[in-house]
Amino acid sequence: MSNLFLSVIMCKHVLNAQVSIRSPCCRKWFDCPECHAESESHPLKKTLEMTFACKKCKKCFRKDATEFEDSDEYCPHCDNHYIIEAVTPKAALRVEGEDARMDARMLKDERVKQTKKTMNQISIFDPDVDADKLG
Repeated sequence: MSNLFLSVIMCKHVLNAQVSIRSPCCRKWFDCPECHAESESHPLKKTLEMTFACKKCKKCFRKDATEFEDSDEYCPHCDNHYIIEAVTPKAALRVEGEDARMDARMLKDERVKQTKKTMNQISIFDPDVDADKLG
């Protein structure tokens, strides 16, 4: 039973695994078939009766795959819904730097073209600004 508690945080393939499954070939606990393939040298033996260990209540239970119903998607001890869509890790590219919401010095406002005149103080008496608009 000590292998059960080691697999609670071990799976890197399914991030939201709700149960550990006892493999019928070596009788060790794994969160997914990929974890079994990585750590064992033999193939995973297929069976219709599976032994699960709920990660919420830490209790074990068996399910027969030939008689699987909608109510069997929940742990019989704590009603934890263990058949859910798997969340797998995804590769992501991120820019290193400070949070732009806190420090926007690295950002440039592309909406207004910065010119020499807009950077300096412009007076209302400057004839070059809007000279073409005068009538």
